[in-house]
Amino acid sequence: MSPRVEFYAICWCVTGFLASYAQECGRPSIVTNRIVGGEDATDGAWPWQVDIQTGSHICGGSIITEDWVLSAAHCFPNPNDVGIYTIYAGRYQLNGYNRHQSTHRVSKVVIPYGYSEPKNGKDLALVRLSSPVTWSDYIRPVCLPASGTLFPGGLLCYVTGWGNVRDDVPLPGVGTLQEVEVPIISESSCQEMYRTDPTEQVDILYDMICAGYQKGGKDSCQGDSGGPLVCQMVNGTWVQAGVVSFGLGCAHANQPGVYAKLTAYSSFISNTVPEVRLYGRADQNWCGSAAVLASCLSTLLILLRR
Repeated sequence: MSPRVEFYAICWCVTGFLASYAQECGRPSIVTNRIVGGEDATDGAWPWQVDIQTGSHICGGSIITEDWVLSAAHCFPNPNDVGIYTIYAGRYQLNGYNRHQSTHRVSKVVIPYGYSEPKNGKDLALVRLSSPVTWSDYIRPVCLPASGTLFPGGLLCYVTGWGNVRDDVPLPGVGTLQEVEVPIISESSCQEMYRTDPTEQVDILYDMICAGYQKGGKDSCQGDSGGPLVCQMVNGTWVQAGVVSFGLGCAHANQPGVYAKLTAYSSFISNTVPEVRLYGRADQNWCGSAAVLASCLSTLLILLRR
């Protein structure tokens, strides 16, 4: 084999290996100026968002691999009864034409052992699709955090969904996907806020994370359950910090939204979905592909010297 043919053969193997690797997470193809405060999102701005229905919209969720979606346990009161659910990927409007969407049935739902209700924590669901999604500009996975990833108080993040726009007020018109920017609230501050109302007993547990404003006004709401709370890291990657879980009403003062904290479930997620990539953790598959790439480059240098 000639040096040139040998080089192309090696690089073809490298290119094929890298091309077969998983879709890069947390990187929308369609980048827009984000609108702050419960407004219409841009089509394709949040390509991991899914719509979960049982005849009509009930919850949101996020794509984490081509076969798995992340949502909330309370969206699946009977996780063994999967036949009633339909999941739409690439959807933008609940009541409009969605030219980029695909439709999927559910084959399996996995929730943490001991889940009872959102206020007791463990409000997380891993949902396996009966057919994989096809990656596109409008269908991409979100990144999930490794256990050591930090989401400090004050960090501005986004929550997205098709839920109510106010208490008992559904999303009007064609039902365009909504986005709202909210800051992370520390566990201690969140607990303090909820204790201002002695009639409501809410304990912020280790596996919960809060986001919103003390004065209220911006929040997730009914119908947003299961959807993603995502934060942009310094390198531009969007990482999901939480799953919409519960709150007392919507956007009320001293009652910020409470989310399932994903850093508390990195092992649970990895054990259930081994192929998932966790942001902040060295990825063995990527290390392997990097080694192959390095080998290809070394071979190129040798061939060039001949």
